[in-house]
Amino acid sequence: MNSTLSLTEVAEPYAQALMSVAQSNHITDQIGEDARSILGLLGESEDFRLLVSSPLIEADKKKAVLRQIVEGQVQPYMLNFLMLLIDRGRVLVLPEICDQYLVLLRQLRQAVLAEVTSAVELSDEQKETIRQKVLATTSANEVELKTSVDPELLGGVVIKVGSQVIDASLRGQLRKIGLKLGVAL
Repeated sequence: MNSTLSLTEVAEPYAQALMSVAQSNHITDQIGEDARSILGLLGESEDFRLLVSSPLIEADKKKAVLRQIVEGQVQPYMLNFLMLLIDRGRVLVLPEICDQYLVLLRQLRQAVLAEVTSAVELSDEQKETIRQKVLATTSANEVELKTSVDPELLGGVVIKVGSQVIDASLRGQLRKIGLKLGVAL
């Protein structure tokens, strides 16, 4: 847990600096999209994760490969920021920096993140319904959905907004019935 805390402590000033640059250049949303893209790439590509995290790859080689991968795909400010992270030996903290930037962006836009887990992939209509319900129950101006699928839910959804969890899944309903009956499910 201490290592996670120290990663967050390292990530926060970098995310704040990136936000400051983005705000002064009026590109906060574009940098947010870049951060999401980078997080997606880190989640999808083991090769990209290894490139970013390997201490054995020299900084110049990391920069050259990273430039090939993202140049033209991200804002020039984001590319320069990535090069700075490599120079300072902080590129290992890139996922945490991107996550923290998105937290700052949501705060700026008065938005909340709703993490939605469902038994099956949600349709656009279902996502919009969830978005509207979350808007109605929070003081947020916008709702960002992060969806995932967990077939073990059997049906329904689990929605997490901050520390609040709404369990409308079939598994959760069965668990509640079981508790009322005194049976562990």
